[in-house]
Amino acid sequence: MTVTSTDAGQLAKDEALLHENWHVEVVKGPVPEAIAGRSIPATVPGSIHTDLMAAGLIEDPYLDDNERLLAWIGLCDWRYSTSFQWRAGQHQRTDLVFEGLDTVAVIELNGERVGETANMHRTYRFDVRALLREGSNDLTVTFSSPVKHADQASLEQGYRPHVNHHPYNSIRKMACNFGWDWGPDVATVGMWRPVRLENWSTARLASVSPAASVKGAGGVVRVSVVLEHSVVSSTQIVVSVASETQTVDVPAGEMSVVVDVEVTDVDLWWPRGHGAQPLYDLQVTLVSDGSGIDSWQGRVGFRTVRVDTEPDAHGTPFTLIINDRPIFVKGANWIPDDAFVHRVDRARYAARLAQAESANMNLLRVWGGGIYESDDFFDLCDERGILTWQDFLFACAAYAEEEPLRSEVEAEVRDNVVRLLPHPSLVVWNGSNENVWGHEEWGWAKRLRGRTWGKGYYDELLPELLRELDPHRPYTPSSPFSPDPAHFPNDPQHGSVHLWDLWNQRDYPHYRSYQPRFVAEYGWQGPPTWSTLTRSISDSPLTPESPGMLVHQKAMEGNTKLIDGLVDHLPLPDDTDDWHWAMSLNQARAIEVAIEHFRSLSPLCMGSIVWQLNDCWPVTSWAAVDGDGRAKPLLYAIKHAYEDRLVTIQPRESGLAVCVVNDTDQEWRDDVVIRLLSYNGEERASATVPLQLGARESATLTIPAEVATSMTPGEELVCATVGAVRALWFFAEYRDSELAAPRLTAKVISVSGGYEMRVRAENLVRDIALLVDKVDPSARVDDQLVTLLPGESVTFHVQSESSLNEGELITHRVLRSANQLVVGETAP
Repeated sequence: MTVTSTDAGQLAKDEALLHENWHVEVVKGPVPEAIAGRSIPATVPGSIHTDLMAAGLIEDPYLDDNERLLAWIGLCDWRYSTSFQWRAGQHQRTDLVFEGLDTVAVIELNGERVGETANMHRTYRFDVRALLREGSNDLTVTFSSPVKHADQASLEQGYRPHVNHHPYNSIRKMACNFGWDWGPDVATVGMWRPVRLENWSTARLASVSPAASVKGAGGVVRVSVVLEHSVVSSTQIVVSVASETQTVDVPAGEMSVVVDVEVTDVDLWWPRGHGAQPLYDLQVTLVSDGSGIDSWQGRVGFRTVRVDTEPDAHGTPFTLIINDRPIFVKGANWIPDDAFVHRVDRARYAARLAQAESANMNLLRVWGGGIYESDDFFDLCDERGILTWQDFLFACAAYAEEEPLRSEVEAEVRDNVVRLLPHPSLVVWNGSNENVWGHEEWGWAKRLRGRTWGKGYYDELLPELLRELDPHRPYTPSSPFSPDPAHFPNDPQHGSVHLWDLWNQRDYPHYRSYQPRFVAEYGWQGPPTWSTLTRSISDSPLTPESPGMLVHQKAMEGNTKLIDGLVDHLPLPDDTDDWHWAMSLNQARAIEVAIEHFRSLSPLCMGSIVWQLNDCWPVTSWAAVDGDGRAKPLLYAIKHAYEDRLVTIQPRESGLAVCVVNDTDQEWRDDVVIRLLSYNGEERASATVPLQLGARESATLTIPAEVATSMTPGEELVCATVGAVRALWFFAEYRDSELAAPRLTAKVISVSGGYEMRVRAENLVRDIALLVDKVDPSARVDDQLVTLLPGESVTFHVQSESSLNEGELITHRVLRSANQLVVGETAP
């Protein structure tokens, strides 16, 4: 690679990526003999684990017990090296820019130390022109062991409580990279975001911060620009948005300027399900002597956002309000989509966000143990109308507030707030995950003995920086959050809550014992899809507790909790295939119960954020999409429960009630038809109630006692329909009911892009699922968990490029139902 500093375009800034010809070698640590002393080809952006895999020197850490066998990688120091050609031109400055270094590194250019880094979450820029030479230049980046550095830093800072076994809270690195209760311990090093050389003269745009606001029928974009100069010179800033352009003169030596551009007749940006997502191109140009010398391009959207936390008769709401409209949040938590985050490209983000859309989600919360998500992620959310909530990166731990950590925190916050500022999808900044709650309830105060723990960040530093950089977005100091400090930080009546006692101690029907205002975390575990499970684990025999299965179950007593959460509802199978289906179904059912309950409470409750949408590797976890990107049955349950129009039957103090939720802009007028049915389809009682429901409204209708009461609960159900929308209520648990072996007929037809499979039920069959990945791991199906009454049918649409046949798709292990688990039907 040759990098040339030129005077093209009146010394317009030019840049070149430094991504070629990298090699890596171990510096010290417990490295195997086969790797010691070797120079290994390296990829930038990348990481040491993926470089070693690409060279064929290690097995995939995601398979079997390789994670443990490869733990030595995080205990080593590694040096990355490259050479590049450079020719000097007329530019005055040349900067070496690292957008992401993971994490503790020393940078050297031609044998001279350029700088040191200790933060994965910020950009580093160094003026290296004096160190560059004509022709070949040598660049090295030496990374210290992240595990050893974190251990040493924890000693220097003093003990502070944290979950898991590494003191991740002592280092500004992705917390879950050290392992989590769903993630592998694969402490990485490497250049995980781009590296480049920038040549520039006179001045450059050091930062551009556009804030779009609504003004009447139009809008205003306020662009705050910070300049860096190489010489004292007057310049101009030209800002163009929509059809408007504003030019401002910048006096010589001035470091900052604010430009306001008014735009008439803007269209408002809305979350999906509430309107369109118009985005307006924005360009900022730095001009010197009539020529552009630097520029910034982005997009903005016009919308207002606030969170209503004004106390009311029921406590304290937590209601997200966009463009003066209360929004019921139908969301999920988002974690890094790969433990090796550099592998998550725009196409992968798009695939995952499409899955979120397919499940009717309108918000993703970026959890604080991961990263400040990428521009690709936020760009796609802007386009799709998926609201985003970004945690600052503090999770489940106490954090030192002293130097050097405090300065690192401030630097990363400044970098990322400015970077993410333009995105209309970003509607909440959140200070930390569970840290205020943890301090109050997890015994931290006793163990801290007066040491700082992060409160100064959440209550002072972060809000101060946001007042300076992004004063128009809501901020909460932590999640869960009670606006009034007098209230316990995880009080369901006040603000947002995390509900984990159901998974950890109780059972999912008890979600209905809560009447929360907003639920920011709750979840239930289930295994990955079958093809993901069997690709990543080679145990023979494969059992729920075979060695590889336990490696890929990170939760404390996870299998025990899976069993305890199942047996009151379904029999515990002995066959692994049946166990896999039972746990998958139970996970889906648990979250369906929770979501439908929370939505039935609206507008008292105005948000549900399921833990979690995605996984970062193949694992038994709370995710709806597994580590190979395949939808688990849970995703389909979420899809059903998050439908814009929902009918659900809920137990109330006065008896069973039909709750109808209309999350659309149209009135919903129809009859609610309620029937008491036997399992063989016989109608034993009925009632009809007229419904007239306004836009974004809900209603609760008590079911007459003669319809809501069963004399034979194991063989009766209540069915409520409003037009084509239906809800079912079963008086008995699966295991205590009279469900019979499924009598299904199926017909498979080849169509463009895959297959259609029409399934007809001769008897009541609950939760029919087509687990197509068992036949073709790349296949996808449009729906699952469909309950058919006698005589009803459903058509599944299967996307597949493989040649499949009817016999493969209708086998017991592919065409699944709850009935199979109840009657103990096994594969022939």
